[in-house]
Parts: sequence; structure tokens; C-alpha cells
Amino acid sequence: MNIVKASVYSFISTVVKMLSGLVINKAISIFVGPSGLALIGQLQNASGIIQVISSGGIANGIIKYTAENENRSETWSTGLRITLIFSILSTVILLFFSEKISVLFFHTAEYQFVILILGVMITLFSLNQFVLSIITGLGSIKLYTVINIIQSFYSLILTVTLIYFYSVNGALVAMVTNQAIVFFIVLYKIRSNKDIKLSMFKHPFNKSESRKLFSYSLMTLVSALTLPLSLVLIRNYIGSQLSWDYAGYWQAMSYLSSMYLLIITTLLSTYYLPVLSKTKSKKDLYYEIRKAYIFLIPIVITVAIIIFYSRGIIVSLLFDEKFIVMEKLFKWQLIGDVIKVCSCLLSYIILAKTMTRVFIITELISASMLTLLSMYFIDNYGFVGLSYAYAMSNFIYFLMIFIIIVWFFIQKRGENE
Repeated sequence: MNIVKASVYSFISTVVKMLSGLVINKAISIFVGPSGLALIGQLQNASGIIQVISSGGIANGIIKYTAENENRSETWSTGLRITLIFSILSTVILLFFSEKISVLFFHTAEYQFVILILGVMITLFSLNQFVLSIITGLGSIKLYTVINIIQSFYSLILTVTLIYFYSVNGALVAMVTNQAIVFFIVLYKIRSNKDIKLSMFKHPFNKSESRKLFSYSLMTLVSALTLPLSLVLIRNYIGSQLSWDYAGYWQAMSYLSSMYLLIITTLLSTYYLPVLSKTKSKKDLYYEIRKAYIFLIPIVITVAIIIFYSRGIIVSLLFDEKFIVMEKLFKWQLIGDVIKVCSCLLSYIILAKTMTRVFIITELISASMLTLLSMYFIDNYGFVGLSYAYAMSNFIYFLMIFIIIVWFFIQKRGENE
């Protein structure tokens, strides 16, 4: 499947998810408000950390080794056992320490019940992510798209209903349940798939396969811990220095960025990573990078310009008049988004080629820069400083990744031209 066809499927899935998100955000804005949105952001980051740990952080490893078509049965069988072990351990921790986890992320034990529900659902979520990683590695983008569309509709109905009846508590419950329940839909969709058979998961635990997967696990866990923790620290700093309403405005801007960039991030994980993983020669690797830049960057720039000049309409449509303050973030946030995509196209080489140490170091530096720059610019420029920090941290990260990839190509000179 070429990048254009993959982009079409990714676009369809993203549009549906964006429309679903539009309605959900409108409901949150009306019934919950800015401070409630900040609270939801805290849960998103907390659950993101927990969910990656519960799955063993092996998703990208499953994608890579499935795409390479080597020892799939051994990889899948070992990956399933790793996922179940980490999920069960996570469940035990969440159930026994739910109150402390609630206090850690929400500064109150009031949301202990949400952590308890997450503990019950976490194994289903992990299994869902595991199967989706297999589907991605197989290059079944059409099936992946269909599943994501179903999940978007289910999330829309469940979240809006719970928000309407239970306000912020309903939104929190919906967040920790919807993806887990979708697992049963995924099983139904793959029941007759010729590439995924139950017998392929019955091989014994393979130490060699586990070592390969755990090299990705380390990278994923570092990524899952650094950025969400960075966002939690920034959100807490905004709440203490400005207000929790401003934390909500910042959360809304971050959400908007993530939604329109979803088509790019989905394409990178479903098409770009498997392709880079299978690409062996320097010439072919350079070709894939060049093709991605030529095709994607003009699209991102065009969309960013459209969003900037439509920002007033977008804020009114997606959120509420109370969120008009976030308009001052748009300019540098969108510039930062374009730089971020430029960085991602290069950083996926680090993932695809299992450059574990490099990945961990760059992730730690990136998260630290974003946190420290955000605090510095808030102190010196107020709320708008958050967008300056975002753009500058992405620019520094791009320079760092660019230097690393140039060095990587120099090291490969003469290999498999």
C-alpha cells in the first residue's frame, strides 16, 4: 500500500475521530468548563502512563517484527504473555493503591473510583492495543481504519451520554472504559482474518523474542513516562501561577493540535514505521524519508495556515465563548506543530532501527526542555509564553534529531547502497 492510499484511509479515520471529538469537546465545554477540561487532561496523562506500563510497552516492537514477517507466531505468543503479565500486575497496583494514585494526579482522593474502574478495565485495554499493533504490522490499514471509526462512534455516544447525566465524573468514567470495551468489537472483526489465527498464539515463551520486544518496551516506557509527566508538571504550574481555568485553555489548545495532527501521527504509525522497519538500504531509506517530507509537510503547513485564520470560528465551534482566551496561543502553537511533524519524520528512523539509547536520551531532553521552557516563559511572558515554549522546544528537538540522523547516514555509508 503506497503512502497516498494509506493517507486516504488515515484521513477518513481522522475525520470521523475529529467530528466525534468536536461533539465531545462541545459537551465538555458546556457542561464541565475550562477547569474540568484541565482535570480531564490530568486523567489522560495519568491513564496514558498506566496503559503503556500495563501493555509492557511492546506495541512498536510488535509492529516492527510483524512487518518484517519473521517468526510472527513466536513474536505474537511471547508478546501476548508479556502483555498479560504486565496487565495483571497493573491491575493489582491500581486496585490496592487507588487512593494514593488519585491524590498523586488529582490532589484529592475524590476520584479514587475512577482509578478503581481503570484497574478493572486495564487488561482489556492492553489486549486491544496488542491486537491493533498486530493489525498495523500486517499493513491492514483498511481494517485498522474501520476499527477506529467504530471506536470513535462508540466513544462519542458513551462520553456525551455520561457527561450529560454525570458531568465531569461521567467524562472521567468514559475515558477509562471506552477503549477497553472496543476490544470485543476488534475480536469480532478479526474472527475470520486469514493472517491472524488462534494457533499462532500458542507457542511457548521465547527469551530471544522477549529481548527484542523489551528493547522497544524500554523506549516506549520512557516515552510514556516523560511527556505525560512533563504535561502534568506544566499543567500544575499553570494552575498555581495563573489559574486552573488557564490550564483548561492550554489543554484545549493542546487537544486541538493533537486532533488535526492525528492524520499524520496515524499515518506514521500505520504506514511509515512498518515501511522504515522493512527498509534495509540507505538509498531506499532516504527515498522513503524524502517522499514523506514532500507529501506531508506542505499539507501540514496548509492546514496550519487555514486553522490560524479560522481560529475564532474554531474556538466557538469546538469549545465555548469562555475559551476565547486561547486564541493568543494559536500562532506559535501552529508553528511548533509544523516543526514537530518535521521532527517526527526523522525520529521514526530511531524507532524503526531500534536505536534504544539514542531514543531514550532524546526523549528525556525533549520533555525536560518543554517543562523548563514552559515555566520560564510563563514567568516572563504569562499565558502566551506557553506557545513560545512549545515552538522553541520543538525547534531544538528538530535540530538534535537532524544531527543524529545525518550521523546515522554517515555511519551507513557504503552499506547496502
